[in-house]
Amino acid sequence: MTSPYRIAGADLAALLHAAQGTADCDLAARYAPVILFDSREPFLPLVAGFTIFRSDADSPSFRRRIALAPAGKPAAALAIEYAIWWDWDIGHLYELEHVWVYVDGAGQVVRVEASWHGELHDMADDAALALAGDHPTLFSEPGKHAFAPDPAWFCRRRSPSEALFQTTRWAGAGGVLVTSLFERELRPARTPFANTLVRSYLSQRAFEPAREFTQRVALTAEMLAPWPAVRGWIPERVTWWIEKLKAEIKPAEMRFLRIAHRGASAHAPDNTLAAFRKAAALGADMVELDVQVAADGAAVVIHDLVVDWPIGGRGAVSDLTAAELKAFTIKGRGGADDERIPTLDEAIECCTAEGLGMYIELKAAGAAPRVVAAVRRHDVCDWVIVGSFRPDWGAGVKLLDTRIATSVLFSAPNVDPVKLAQAVAADYVHPCWERLDPEPHKLLTVDWISRVRQAGLGIILWHEERLAEIAALRKLGVDGICSNAPELL
Repeated sequence: MTSPYRIAGADLAALLHAAQGTADCDLAARYAPVILFDSREPFLPLVAGFTIFRSDADSPSFRRRIALAPAGKPAAALAIEYAIWWDWDIGHLYELEHVWVYVDGAGQVVRVEASWHGELHDMADDAALALAGDHPTLFSEPGKHAFAPDPAWFCRRRSPSEALFQTTRWAGAGGVLVTSLFERELRPARTPFANTLVRSYLSQRAFEPAREFTQRVALTAEMLAPWPAVRGWIPERVTWWIEKLKAEIKPAEMRFLRIAHRGASAHAPDNTLAAFRKAAALGADMVELDVQVAADGAAVVIHDLVVDWPIGGRGAVSDLTAAELKAFTIKGRGGADDERIPTLDEAIECCTAEGLGMYIELKAAGAAPRVVAAVRRHDVCDWVIVGSFRPDWGAGVKLLDTRIATSVLFSAPNVDPVKLAQAVAADYVHPCWERLDPEPHKLLTVDWISRVRQAGLGIILWHEERLAEIAALRKLGVDGICSNAPELL
């Protein structure tokens, strides 16, 4: 029976069939690696695109140059590059990792290198390569698939808590992966809805690694294809998966972003580091935080335009320097330490350490360029959404960096969300209707949601603490819901 999701060019069997029996494929198969996976690993490789080098040249799929006889290393007559493809990494849709096998004139493997999250390293462990005949043996990082010569290598590069977060809490957090190799083809596919579908799929496959590498996958000739064929197949394969998820995942099954409004503001002073850390402890995916500009140009995290706190005094945020603002304190709750106004840099550092994304609301003119600069400085473009009730401020963010997702916030129910978002190239619409109706979810009609989705836009909803409303909102298939009490989500 023909698959209802079949898209021309996305068929794996057709891709592999064309390469079988060629001399280059046989050569690549002779030296193809054997990979050991965690016993609980849900995703195994499907195909490897190979490239054979008989002289020094740039890799077609990795940012590096292949050198057959570099100084201080055994010389090789040829090198074989294996660009190994998975449909899924536990964090995002698709994975591409690499292995390079160097062979001398006698046909012996003399060197092996492998990739580690965009970098590469030598696979010799204590100066000895692990080989099964002519096949290098490697270990794959649970869920993430980067390569190492032995399992202890993983522990030296990730803390136990970070490693566990990667396969559990952060499952699906990366959405549709877009790398420089596929920027042109896949950037349009990385829509808010596609990211939500990916998050929904992968959150159901989160796992705690056993750290027992008992799954063995040998890359055979039947799994190999020339890199140019794989390179052309990948964008269509990604599109195929997105269409498949659209057809299979129901709205009520979607894993929306749990956004802690001003942090876990029901439990700690809002917009403080304590509120952000509490949000992480309560299972939030992101924190919403407000950014203004102090008198000295520093980006600071505070909601109200005028500070009037119990300790420190009062004054307009724009008239006070960051140092003066930090002199203001507010009593912590439940005997907790007093809190201070954080800078945006401090907030980003805190959220990064806690594994939180950030939904940054612009509260003042001039905040946009400072937010963009901070997001770039901390390299968190893919973990941030920037929103505002001022659409022109969000447009300013897009003007500075198109990679940063933006949203438009609005209160009136008669606003055309699609036209508003399209006018400023926003990615999300964010109705703030919590006070408009006793049951505001009824304002989100099927037609309203359908029209927004057809425009390729995401939907983030107001902060909500009413259990009945949250239960109703969960069924709508939105991308994010805010709450002062993120545990309710």
